[in-house]
Amino acid sequence: MKFASLKTSSRDGALLLVSRDLSHAVSAAGIVPTLQSLLENWDEFSPRLEDLYQALSAGKAPGAFAFDPAAVTAPLPRAHQFVDASAFLNHGDIMERAFNLTVKKTPGIAVLVQRQGDEFHGPRDDYPFPTEEDQCDFEGEFAVITGDIGMGSTPEEAESQIRLVTILNDVSMRKHLFRELSMGFGFINAKPASVFGPVAVTPDELGDGWANGRVELDMRVSRNGEWFGHPNGREMDWSFGELLAHLAYNRNLKAGTILGSGTVSNRGYEQVGSACLAERRAVETIAHGKALTDFVHFGETLRFEVKNADGTSIFGAIEHRFVKAD
Repeated sequence: MKFASLKTSSRDGALLLVSRDLSHAVSAAGIVPTLQSLLENWDEFSPRLEDLYQALSAGKAPGAFAFDPAAVTAPLPRAHQFVDASAFLNHGDIMERAFNLTVKKTPGIAVLVQRQGDEFHGPRDDYPFPTEEDQCDFEGEFAVITGDIGMGSTPEEAESQIRLVTILNDVSMRKHLFRELSMGFGFINAKPASVFGPVAVTPDELGDGWANGRVELDMRVSRNGEWFGHPNGREMDWSFGELLAHLAYNRNLKAGTILGSGTVSNRGYEQVGSACLAERRAVETIAHGKALTDFVHFGETLRFEVKNADGTSIFGAIEHRFVKAD
């Protein structure tokens, strides 16, 4: 199934089912009003939603209408918990090599950070930020949204509670990042609100692209209409199940928890490019002694999309413009 949240006067939006080809949608309000409600009552509502989804994808759902990505918020417009990982070690290795960083690591344990969950931007919303001096960057990521996961769950148990998969642009302000890292807690000014794709999908919608607890598909990134990179999620050093089990070691995770993968990054970056500016700038620094690519300027447009083997879009595209905050 594929889900979106229609923009309404409610901060949680209104739940939509979206057809497999992303062409049409239908209200799910007659079954369950919001995505959070669905996640908290998955076993109760999902069978009825599955029937409606099949009818929608077959062009037989009453009340169906053309799906407009500009009319939706993030699939889950706000979350009780949003945690981001740094699960592609290649990304960190490039940064450390380029800038001679010494990063304390514990072998076998991924880096996780609590993030802002009270506001997410929709896939077509303009993204405001105060000044270009903040060194605005983008980061293409995969994310999962869970049901309830109990304390001490194994990776297999945790993975079984992954209800939905989506994509995000984890916007970063690089000017503030190293300062906040050196202070020892988490990110504040370095990590403002993230931007999510139009739809979140059940893992089965990915077909062979969902394997080993990972999205083994390309994250296609373009900047102002020009190719920037297409790294694949298969090189994630921890599966989503492993990351969730680590997170749940001594806590319960409640339905609606979002976990991001961190910047998608591949070792063959010379061929596949990058999903974020900082990585490209680091690669340029290694090759040329200095970064050549600018950070984001006002008016620029970013696009993130993931396609399946036949070339059709799975989540729809994030395509948004950066603007100066009022």
